[in-house]
Amino acid sequence: MQQQNTLPIEIKRIESSKINQVDFENLTFGNVFTDYMLSCDYVDGKWQNPVIEPYGTITISPGARVFHYGQAIFEGMKAYRDEQDDVWLFRPEENFIRFNKSSVRLAIPEVPREVFFEGLQALLNLDKHWCPKGYGNSLYIRPFVFGNQVGVSAAPSSNYKFMILLSPVNAYYKGDVKVLIAENYSRAANGGVGAAKAAGNYGAQFYPTNLAKEKGFDQIIWTDDCSHQYLEEAGTMNVFFRINDTLITAPTSDRILDGVTRKSIIDLAQRDGLAVEVRKITVTELIDAAKNKSLKEIFGAGTAAVISPVSGFGFKEDYFDLPSLEDSFAKRMKKSLLDIQHNKAEDTFNWTYKV
Repeated sequence: MQQQNTLPIEIKRIESSKINQVDFENLTFGNVFTDYMLSCDYVDGKWQNPVIEPYGTITISPGARVFHYGQAIFEGMKAYRDEQDDVWLFRPEENFIRFNKSSVRLAIPEVPREVFFEGLQALLNLDKHWCPKGYGNSLYIRPFVFGNQVGVSAAPSSNYKFMILLSPVNAYYKGDVKVLIAENYSRAANGGVGAAKAAGNYGAQFYPTNLAKEKGFDQIIWTDDCSHQYLEEAGTMNVFFRINDTLITAPTSDRILDGVTRKSIIDLAQRDGLAVEVRKITVTELIDAAKNKSLKEIFGAGTAAVISPVSGFGFKEDYFDLPSLEDSFAKRMKKSLLDIQHNKAEDTFNWTYKV
């Protein structure tokens, strides 16, 4: 991420910070935002210079194409404060690359590197005091872009707005979750936008997830769109299965998001000598492993919760509890990740960047 400043960035400064009005001990994820936000417009075929201004509402026409044709993508990133009060980003290059891959898939112009990184750096320099100290606490970073040209003809927008918001968040302790394996619904289809962080991907998940919640489950493990035989993701996260002492996760494709946390877990597990298999896994294989007790763990992996353990899963009329393990791979991987993110362990992968 290291680079020289090349852009003039206009900064509209606040009169006074609202930070003293925030209860940092009781934050609801993603509901509190910092003093500033960044925006940058795409007009006349090119990205303009970024502007940083006080966080607040924006004005947009009801005829903006994002409302009618869904041209909107986003990323989820975090900054972490260490015990020396330094603030660190975790693998920002991966998020930038994926952000633009998502943009291309939605016919959105790619955001230039200097706009993304110099804008983010300037924004963090103003608001990094909002990054809460404490193991697991972080400053959530939400870059996003949407089409805002006015007009309801079915065509890509010619104008876009790129923005970055910052939100302080506490350590994510939701507890273990119960998941239902999908029989009818799929998160994404072959040739679709499953590998993009498109806003519509997430909106389409809410209905089947609500149906699962009505049955007493917290989330869904999505299956493939054709046969519903292959396990793909869990809720909004990549998913790992531990059978005996081997970690298994599905390969990425145009249906499955190339998760930064997912890749990091694979690298950490291999560094620690754990067996990792990136391959397709079927519902039948999972159920057989649950029945013969070789299935030890299931956990989701993503930016928000880092790792979310699964306590049990359902399929059709059956339900399978998972063992409660004191030294689980999920706990081990989460600690390894957080230690690197909070600068408590040596970063041998060069994943972190000091703000």
